[in-house]
Amino acid sequence: MSELHAPAREVLDQIAALPATSGRPLVICDVDEVVFHMIAHLEAFLAARDMGFLRHAYQLTGNIARKDSDTPIGQDEVRRMLLEFFTETSDKQSLVEGAAAALERLSADCEVIFLTNLPGSANKPARERLLAHHGMPYPVVTNSGPKGGAAAALSAGRGRPVVFIDDSPQNLKSVNLCLPETHLIQFVADDRFRAAIDPLPSVRLLTGDWQETTRHILTILDRS
Repeated sequence: MSELHAPAREVLDQIAALPATSGRPLVICDVDEVVFHMIAHLEAFLAARDMGFLRHAYQLTGNIARKDSDTPIGQDEVRRMLLEFFTETSDKQSLVEGAAAALERLSADCEVIFLTNLPGSANKPARERLLAHHGMPYPVVTNSGPKGGAAAALSAGRGRPVVFIDDSPQNLKSVNLCLPETHLIQFVADDRFRAAIDPLPSVRLLTGDWQETTRHILTILDRS
């Protein structure tokens, strides 16, 4: 595994502290734009600061600019802004329709674990409380950067098949590289950003619908 995809020590420590595996199939699920809306909240956050997206593309650096400007803000400013955004928003993001019911249904047959890229260690408890408030008290592992190494570590010694649900093409590519037997689902709640995606060959399903996602995963389980 390349250094780019290797999980940080703090990620491995979180994984080591998880409850013992049940041996059931594993569903590794992202949070932002999959379970909770992110893009709509981020657009409101940016608009309040006279900024916005330049295009409906899955990137932040190079895609955020001040109003009446086509010049994107720099990477350092994007990072500072994201930390501020999550600090303000991690305890109040709105639920994607059908997410809680779908994961409850899947949890009857699968082990569900959230793997989320979340800046700021203090934001994890807020995210866990909000997930639990919406009926999703599944374990949360916070990560930074590509998720392939973390997904591989999560799946070690756990049940098969492994399903990975995420909105980010970069994370899906990373998991496919590090854990190629994984069933990849790209879930993007925002219709505009989903429509702009160039589907990856490794992705089994591109969707923004939790009912479709549930049916797809149950079909995978029936075949395993």
